[in-house]
Amino acid sequence: MALPPLPALPLSLPAAGLALATLAAFLFVLICAIAHVTAKIMPHDDAEYRKGSAPSIHDPPTRELSVVVPSYNEENRLPLMMDEALGYLEKRQKEDPSFTYEVIVVNDGSKDQTAKVAMEYSEKYGSDKVRVISLEKNRGKGGAVRTGVFSSRGQKILMADADGATKFADIEKVEEGLKNLQPWSNGMAISCGSRAHLEKDSIAKRSYFRTLLMYGFHFLVWFLCVKEIRDTQCGFKLLTREAALQTFSSLHIERWAFDVELLYIAQRMKIPIAEVAVNWTEIEGSKLVPFWSWLQMGRDLLFIRLRYMTGAWKLEAKKCN
Repeated sequence: MALPPLPALPLSLPAAGLALATLAAFLFVLICAIAHVTAKIMPHDDAEYRKGSAPSIHDPPTRELSVVVPSYNEENRLPLMMDEALGYLEKRQKEDPSFTYEVIVVNDGSKDQTAKVAMEYSEKYGSDKVRVISLEKNRGKGGAVRTGVFSSRGQKILMADADGATKFADIEKVEEGLKNLQPWSNGMAISCGSRAHLEKDSIAKRSYFRTLLMYGFHFLVWFLCVKEIRDTQCGFKLLTREAALQTFSSLHIERWAFDVELLYIAQRMKIPIAEVAVNWTEIEGSKLVPFWSWLQMGRDLLFIRLRYMTGAWKLEAKKCN
């Protein structure tokens, strides 16, 4: 008995492949157009953050080190970090009187007593050593760090998280990483603290879902933006003043993915970058919501690449006084 003929395919395989390729190209162009049209242009200087004679990164440095601490609802975790950081900095200054520093706590529109806690340290150590900048509205970690950097007086600028997850004494490790990059091209270099060496232990403590999200994020970072740094998200980064001026003047992302854009800009500007292993402990109270925060970061990574690729965002060299 003869079998009935198979129904004819609506499209031959070559035609179907062409249709899919056309659809993919259309979607890519559409996403590029959306990324370009919705691009937010950040101000090229710190005028919106400054009032009167506030310090500016455009001025010559008057301190050896500025420590910028972005803080959002950190009344409980901030004291531990500040005690450790100031204890180290005061000891270092006592041993070397020529060493000068400032700690800038940027209160990112907190709804708790973060500003009050930070001000207590300013009163204890003096406003010349501990400064507090309060933003009326929450801008995100990137926006808070950017504000602090623009008001820094240090020759070197350290980003440090308010949770104290990284031991502050590890600044000596990132300083050594910065030193090993000398001679610095145009005075620019960045040394990044890294938790990459702790990845196997952290995976053992995470759920499969969070591990999958982590690997997916790392792949997108590598594929779209930054290929040479294994851990872009560690909040312990040391920059020369010139490198901070050049990178943060071009920064657009204000939330979790700002670290990636920062390093993407640095690589585009051919700023030398070191990655240095640091001690790190997970502290309870993270503001990162696993699924939605990772989804937002994934979107931001795609838009970082597309917006620079389409010219919606441009890199412009700034002049430091």
